Amino acid sequence: MLDALQRTRLIHNKEMAFSTMKKIIALVSINALLLPLAATAHHSIFGRFDGENLAEIEGVVTAVSWRNPHITFLLSRTNENGEEEIWDIESTSMSNLRRWQIEPGFMQAGDRVRIAGNPSVRGRNELYAVHVLIPSGEEVLIGASLEPRWANDTLASRPQMLGNTGGSDLGIFRVWSHAGEMLFPETVTPNFDFSFYPLTQEARASAENFNRLTDSPILNCEPKRMPIIMEQPYPMEIIEKDENTIVLQMEEYDTIRTIYLNGSMPISLQANPLGNSSGRWEGDTLVVSTSGMNWGYFDTIGIPASEQIQTTERFTLSEDGSRLDYRMTVTDPATFTEPVELEKFWLWYPEVTVQPYECLAE
Repeated sequence: MLDALQRTRLIHNKEMAFSTMKKIIALVSINALLLPLAATAHHSIFGRFDGENLAEIEGVVTAVSWRNPHITFLLSRTNENGEEEIWDIESTSMSNLRRWQIEPGFMQAGDRVRIAGNPSVRGRNELYAVHVLIPSGEEVLIGASLEPRWANDTLASRPQMLGNTGGSDLGIFRVWSHAGEMLFPETVTPNFDFSFYPLTQEARASAENFNRLTDSPILNCEPKRMPIIMEQPYPMEIIEKDENTIVLQMEEYDTIRTIYLNGSMPISLQANPLGNSSGRWEGDTLVVSTSGMNWGYFDTIGIPASEQIQTTERFTLSEDGSRLDYRMTVTDPATFTEPVELEKFWLWYPEVTVQPYECLAE
């Protein structure tokens, strides 16, 4: 596992920054594989909640909303002064609950529950729930620990998916699952050091002036686009639509990318947030070149992208067919002083399918 996790890297001329951040990414990736933390953190809980600490509260649930990208509920409790407080509680996505075999409805309005979660960094009555003790005495573990905090009985089933050996004869066209590595390390790294990227002076200033709480391009269910959509931590199906067209169907935001093979890309295509992608085969590797991306962002935490941005992606099947290796090279002279290279991989689990995401804005 460690050898695989160490494959996550970002190549640029800051060798010392690379060495330090690589260790951080490896630790985060290990947690993500076991927990998986990264699937909850990718919607930028960093900057809103203190991921280093847990706080406990107890009270009565007054409202629940089961939705993507996060489930939310309100909790009423009486404070030390005998006054009623209303707490806004947030937690993981419906997509994660499904895969962890936790059925929605484990908690309802009127239930008295105990919550342990990450407190607000702004001192507000807000919590990111990771443990919930429900009236039945069972504890729901929501992506933060495999060990119960209060009870022996739990409502969490996370089979350890270690990959499926075999499938070499199936090729690339199937459903691939996130394996814990985050393609963009800044999305799971608090206080990210932007010197990790070879940023231009203008791009660095833009990133440092970015407010994660108010400026995020994915607030209220606005979808991720290229290039960061390729980080999405849910299943992705690669579909051979016809001999000239490949479709990437990604669960997050119900995203569809189309790749045109053999020079079949329509001339009439205009710039758009996902860009225009042409593909070719180099042996068993699918190579995809994308340009015409006008989303305006490289990531979701402040690094911009100009309309000069281009990506080259390589999808390579492992020898035994159980793993799909991925490499993205990004060039954008307005943002980076040299190309940036990012890597991750997906694993194949025969039982996994792409589910509707159905994000609901607040």
